[in-house]
Amino acid sequence: MTGLPQYFQQTSDGSYDRHKYQIVSKTGESVVVDDYMVAQATWFEKGAFLSHIVILDKQKKKQKKGF
Repeated sequence: MTGLPQYFQQTSDGSYDRHKYQIVSKTGESVVVDDYMVAQATWFEKGAFLSHIVILDKQKKKQKKGF
């Protein structure tokens, strides 16, 4: 792929709150955000410096067993 696309592709109309998003820069540095809208805004604002975004599954909370 040469260069970044000029759009942000959305693949589902469902809720995006089940994931975390790892935003990776061209230098290899990364930051993880919880909110889809933050990931999207960062892509548009700093796209020239970014490599890609990795979608991470949120850890499910373990339920306590017993009383």
